[in-house]
Amino acid sequence: MLKKLKALLLIPLILLSAGGCAPRSESISRSGNYFDTVITITLYRPDQEKYLDGCFKLAQKYENYFSTTIADSDISKINSANGSPVRVHEETADIIKKSIEYSRLTDGCFDISVGALSSLWQDAIKKKKVPDDSVIKEAVKTIDYTKIKIDHNMVSTAPGQKLDLGGIAKGYIADKMKLYLEKNHVKSALINLGGNVLTLGKKPDGSKYLIGIKKPFTENGETIDTLSVSNRSVVTSGTYERYFKDDGRIYHHILDLKTGYPVQNDLDSVTIISDKSTDGDALSTSLFLLGEKKARKLIKNLDNVDAIFVHKDLSESKTFKD
Repeated sequence: MLKKLKALLLIPLILLSAGGCAPRSESISRSGNYFDTVITITLYRPDQEKYLDGCFKLAQKYENYFSTTIADSDISKINSANGSPVRVHEETADIIKKSIEYSRLTDGCFDISVGALSSLWQDAIKKKKVPDDSVIKEAVKTIDYTKIKIDHNMVSTAPGQKLDLGGIAKGYIADKMKLYLEKNHVKSALINLGGNVLTLGKKPDGSKYLIGIKKPFTENGETIDTLSVSNRSVVTSGTYERYFKDDGRIYHHILDLKTGYPVQNDLDSVTIISDKSTDGDALSTSLFLLGEKKARKLIKNLDNVDAIFVHKDLSESKTFKD
């Protein structure tokens, strides 16, 4: 997917029905709570229901590997080791390696060593209270992806560093689910991991899936744009997903890793359309942090990746090449 490899939701996407789609009775869906969000998998043949079981087994498996709140997960063990090497599952080593690639690609805008800082702001959003500046500055000091070391399945970090895979895990898991379904000859599926939407093929009647992009800060499901896609991933990061207001200012969850505070620019959301959901997940927040001008330059070096930028005045700009 990458031409060049130079050396971070609630529901930002809305699934829309389309005329000519398969009858409701022919589709089967299942939802569950994983990764602190509701995920939904939809297949289009009732005789394939057993593959929903397989998808949710994968969800549980990877939550047990990647979670920061499950005490014996791989990531929790790394975060508790204070720099000592930890043996992890092969997939955990793989997602960490991919994360480091995105860190290099985005000049550090994407960095899974953000855990100390991200946990501060997760707590701040729950309490609606800005963290103390000195605590934020101390957390920023721990962010440095170059300190993460991987030797086969052994992973270590700098002492005091905390990993957080929240900016890439759902995309990675969605891709694993799609691969599992493809191996079992499923031709049509809709994978929605808390707003990270990945489509498999087209609908049985040949129509594409309609994905609505939420209008920022609306509560009634209003969309600002709609995409018609097949066999593609659509992922959005936006300031309106998780935030609180203090003294008239919005504090959201997209963090500037240099200052430690929510990034301030003219964007309210960035949507990535890509072949792989891993790419969309990692790039959506990274490109938001880069800002549109730098983000456009980066996208030029990527195959089959496009973006929709929604500005604070609700204007849109897009990078579609065709």
